[in-house]
Amino acid sequence: MLMTTPPVCDYEGSDYQSSFWDQGGRAYEDLAEAIALKRLLPKSGKLLLEVGAGAGRNTPRYQGFQRIVLLDYSRTQLEQAQERLGESDRYIFVAADAYKLPFVDGLFDGATMIRTLHHMKDAPAVLREVRRVLQPSARFILEYANKLNLKSILRYMLRRQDWSPFTPEPVEFAALNFDFHPETVRRWLKEEGFALERQLTVSHFRIGILKKIFPANFLAWLGSFAQLTGNWWQLTPSVFTLSEAVGETAIAPESAFFQCPQCDQAPLEERPEMLICSSCDSKYAIRNGIYDFREPLT
Repeated sequence: MLMTTPPVCDYEGSDYQSSFWDQGGRAYEDLAEAIALKRLLPKSGKLLLEVGAGAGRNTPRYQGFQRIVLLDYSRTQLEQAQERLGESDRYIFVAADAYKLPFVDGLFDGATMIRTLHHMKDAPAVLREVRRVLQPSARFILEYANKLNLKSILRYMLRRQDWSPFTPEPVEFAALNFDFHPETVRRWLKEEGFALERQLTVSHFRIGILKKIFPANFLAWLGSFAQLTGNWWQLTPSVFTLSEAVGETAIAPESAFFQCPQCDQAPLEERPEMLICSSCDSKYAIRNGIYDFREPLT
């Protein structure tokens, strides 16, 4: 019997990387996020989990980590990441549902989730899974879409939007696209085993006319100073947080890595084209260097 999880926003077959980032006039946002990541990333680490890695846009920025697991629900996004990053033992590509991560407890000493939480109908459940696979004291960088941004506040005051940016509940402004209140995200992080260390406000100048007038490099440089106000107030459309995994939890043994997302059995038997669970007999495909845990093979 297949596990049931909340619905997933699937980018299978999408040209999101090229249409939104490469050709979509998002150079400023990309530079602003690069600055935030540079400020928050640990200087070194062994194994990083990148949840919602997509086509690997941010992956080259994780230079301090020895190995990186790129996880995304879309196989085609991971194939694009393979093309971008090239062949290297440093990268492990995994197609899986973030609500049921196919890894043993306490495996990673770092994790990121950038432009991904806003697709999660049950955000606390995903944060709980991330915490499960992190070691104690691991660092977790989370970006979320902020409902309490200046544009939303202005639109609400002018009665041009129905929902209030001041209320704590998430708002689903499009199917499986959510904005969150900063206080709610901070509460979720605390409840799921994270201690918040730092907040950065990002994309202060995500305004079409400004991006037409000023070069992206200039706006990103100017925004780099404004990011530092993030611990005081959060009024931008994007917020980056750095948290530490707290609590006494297990650290995965050296030989442990994957576990069955159907029954949590570990380890899995690895064969050239599949992984096999000895407990529930589920089989998961390995195709062209991508471990596919979305559904067991029939």
